[in-house]
Amino acid sequence: MNHTGSRARFITFEGIDGAGKSSQIAAVVELLRARGIEVEQTREPGGTPLGERLRELLLHEAMHLETEAMLMFAARREHLAARILPALAAGRWVVSDRFTDATYAYQVGGRGLDEARFDALERWVHPDFQPDLTLVFDLPPAVAAARVANTGAAPDRFEREQRDFFERVREAYLLRARRDSGRMRVVDANRPPEEIRAEVEAIVNERCLA
Repeated sequence: MNHTGSRARFITFEGIDGAGKSSQIAAVVELLRARGIEVEQTREPGGTPLGERLRELLLHEAMHLETEAMLMFAARREHLAARILPALAAGRWVVSDRFTDATYAYQVGGRGLDEARFDALERWVHPDFQPDLTLVFDLPPAVAAARVANTGAAPDRFEREQRDFFERVREAYLLRARRDSGRMRVVDANRPPEEIRAEVEAIVNERCLA
């Protein structure tokens, strides 16, 4: 589903942890609000009270891969029903830190979930609905790991994965971006934040505000 003219847009930010999404999300939200646009900022997994409880399980409890995938999509179904779709219907733009591309990258690419099972879940949870624009922040996993380590925060069970896991996640993101190049734009995140911000704002202006 693509929104045209003055209708609300759904913009998502993707990439491995440490890619610098958070500061760029804040910059885009600021850019949109400066244009007088009402924006809802959210995240996945999470975004709703139930989604946040599922997030805690997903980030900290060991579980079967297919359980993990289904919980991701369960949180997403609630997120869509309770926040994303009502906001868009009311004319509010939605900016989310992650959406289904993350499940493809982490569960299919990183963990090896069968792609047909992922496709079935995606078709069930949001048939014919995708973000209007997805920005994929691409960064070598070694650089990302150093950034995450510098935060001093206790790592969750995804962040504790080995380097080869994040290489697979990165490759899955890039593969999905090549398959859906009309929606997804890859941004080189291994640059100074101000350079990244300028490119991101240019893409959002071109794709959503022109």
